[in-house]
Amino acid sequence: MKRTRVCDLLGIDYPILQGGMLWLATAELAAAVSNAGGLGIISSHAGMEKHGDPVENLRLQIARIRNLTSKPFGVNILLDLQQSGALVDLILREEVEIVVTAAGDPRLFTGVLTHEGAKVLHVVSTVRQAESAESCGAGAVIAEGVEAGAHVGFEEIPLLSLIPQVADAVSIPVVAAGGIVDSRGLVAAFALGAEAVQLGTRFVAAQECIAHPRYKKALLDAKDTDTMITSRRLLPTRSVKAGFSRRLLELDTSGASAEDLRSFLGSGRARAGQVEGDLENGEAYCGASAGLIREILPAAKVIRELVEGYNKVVKRIT
Repeated sequence: MKRTRVCDLLGIDYPILQGGMLWLATAELAAAVSNAGGLGIISSHAGMEKHGDPVENLRLQIARIRNLTSKPFGVNILLDLQQSGALVDLILREEVEIVVTAAGDPRLFTGVLTHEGAKVLHVVSTVRQAESAESCGAGAVIAEGVEAGAHVGFEEIPLLSLIPQVADAVSIPVVAAGGIVDSRGLVAAFALGAEAVQLGTRFVAAQECIAHPRYKKALLDAKDTDTMITSRRLLPTRSVKAGFSRRLLELDTSGASAEDLRSFLGSGRARAGQVEGDLENGEAYCGASAGLIREILPAAKVIRELVEGYNKVVKRIT
């Protein structure tokens, strides 16, 4: 398959990135992706106990992935986390070479990270955000459409519309994210102007992922109509339809106040759904294309099928 600027920027064989799922992107999953030629990404909370220390946990994750792979890997930092500054300090001390930032202003840390030699990719959901990330020195942007699992942009722009507009607006490479699970999505993203793809939900349904079996089964059982967006007044979030998400949607549509919504959400809902498998009381993030996922596969096979299927799709449409 084609080699792109993203491959050259990150030093990877294939333009395929694994999403940095906060509670799930462990060293084991990321190493499996990196060893298969993509870019594995670890997160500060992945594999952490409920009330653990994200900074210490990330330090352990970095040490573990360096024992598991010699290939490039990245670290995902949510800028709205209280500990984001301490996490960036750790990344600098550990001389991490690739950082993905999201959920905040790229002006916060992009400058200091790039000054110390890191390559920064920032997650965006609008053209304006992409232009801001480029002006700060980001090496690439990850343009995430409303089809994505977990938090989506307030404007809820579909990937089909978002990618070409972002690609036209910036000169740095664009990574497409949101609802991509197979080679058809990969080819479509390239046709729209992207130079790589990022997959989250597909890698939740990987053997190396620590997601709870009930969560993985919910993804396998999902049909095209089995995801929903909730919390539109706070932070729009796409999850699989289950007990918790249905109750949250009822609150959304019943006129509950923002304070009531925050009280209902509480804390630890994502971990409860994804790590503990409590779909009645926890959030089970899920992309809109989960209905295309049929089986739990090793991460390396996910990548192999994407790569091998790419030429077949291109041949069929040309």
